[in-house]
Amino acid sequence: LLQIPRGLAFTKMKRCVLRNERSCRFLLAADDDDVVVWDRSFGNMLKRQSTDRRRTSLESPPSKRAPRLPIWKRGLDLAFILTISPFLVILCAGVALLVRCGSRGPVFFPQRRIGFKGREFTCYKFRTMQEDAEAACHRDHFHQLMEREVPMTKLDARSDPRLVPLGALLRTTGLDELPQVINILRGEMSLVGPRPCIPYEYERYRPWQRRRFDAVPGLTGLWQVSGKNRTTFNEMIRLDIEYSERMSFWLDLKIILRTLPALWQQCQDSRALKRGQAAPSPGGIAKPVGLYRL
Repeated sequence: LLQIPRGLAFTKMKRCVLRNERSCRFLLAADDDDVVVWDRSFGNMLKRQSTDRRRTSLESPPSKRAPRLPIWKRGLDLAFILTISPFLVILCAGVALLVRCGSRGPVFFPQRRIGFKGREFTCYKFRTMQEDAEAACHRDHFHQLMEREVPMTKLDARSDPRLVPLGALLRTTGLDELPQVINILRGEMSLVGPRPCIPYEYERYRPWQRRRFDAVPGLTGLWQVSGKNRTTFNEMIRLDIEYSERMSFWLDLKIILRTLPALWQQCQDSRALKRGQAAPSPGGIAKPVGLYRL
């Protein structure tokens, strides 16, 4: 029998044999945050360490290295950025000036996001909200979008006191996402791919929904050019999964070419919503969306 030392109040035990040439070890989970490795042959405690609530010490954490992109995808990213770099520098300088003059606080907003295969990285944006803006309302809004089949209208679509001056315009046009060019150059993102999500959103994803992370996150994607805010949460997931399965040079090129028209349509929808011209669908059920098939 395995002798358990006194003083360790194990609420649950998971036997996991780690075989090597000298001994047979057991993993004993004292609680969700504590792990003890016990060696039967030596009769002493070998290792005690804290672990994440969702991961045991036997599971290796996701690699922190940037994912390796296909050569064609990496080449397309770098070639496109190099081509538009003069215009990009001027545009970023103008947006940075608007943010700096419009409110107190930093120009950039770094945020932890979940990307390829569940890897966590720092995603950069232009700050469009006041400093220390509370995020609880965004959590509640996201949970409602997940549970109900309603269009994914942004929380700030009508008016949001947390926004800085011209913050709504920057978010609608996607200009606040321009600093993510840094993430693309670092290999953490690509021009085309699913949008990276916030960690607390990732925790609520079902296993099949996490298949959207089989592709490297991007600035634009199949979802963005297929209706975006007119689609439901599950429609977004299915479009992202479809992209990860169909990813190719020509599909990326088509999505890039459709991004500006999609942004224009998004601006038009935002203006109509603010004017009260977009009437909600009966019963709170999302209207069918005519998705583009690329």
